Amino acid sequence: MDQILEYFGVLTGLLYLFLEIKQHRFMWVVGFVTSLIYVFVFYNSKFYADMGLNIYYVLISIYGFIAWYRENKRAEASNKTNEGEPLLFQHLRARVLLGVTGAFVAIYAILAYGLDHFTDSPMPYGDALTTSLGIVATWMLARRIIEHWLFWIGINAICVYLYIKRGLHPTAFLYFCYMVLAVVGYFNWKKKGTYKDLDA
Repeated sequence: MDQILEYFGVLTGLLYLFLEIKQHRFMWVVGFVTSLIYVFVFYNSKFYADMGLNIYYVLISIYGFIAWYRENKRAEASNKTNEGEPLLFQHLRARVLLGVTGAFVAIYAILAYGLDHFTDSPMPYGDALTTSLGIVATWMLARRIIEHWLFWIGINAICVYLYIKRGLHPTAFLYFCYMVLAVVGYFNWKKKGTYKDLDA
């Protein structure tokens, strides 16, 4: 049953990434489902921080769906997607990078300590690293910051290694695809998207 659930999560995860590259709002719905699946997959594999990260993904999927809907309604962009929705992005500013870095360090320190001292996680520091980076990268995605793709390239590379070590081979394959498609996503947003200061 666990492996069937994992394979289903791989399929919905690939669909999610395809929709993310296209900036299709339905990606948040698919992401919601995928995250629920991986809450159970990672719990059974003792990746507790990744399990917690997927609970966070469930919640931010709701936030992301609402935020993107509102931004699309306000947008006045000439570059459109196939659905007629604007393909918008903004860049990571220095002050935001400072905040993101601070958040990452704080989250990593808390998670690493907690996993190392209070759980039977076999890879507490790796689990804490990918989870803390994933939290800030997903927030950046919700704000349409294009550099979130660069974060995901590194995160997914680390995840491939960790999941192979734990025998989660279908999930390792999914994250390898995530890593490759993150490169595609970055250049797709850069080529087809329209820069807009969404916080203005």
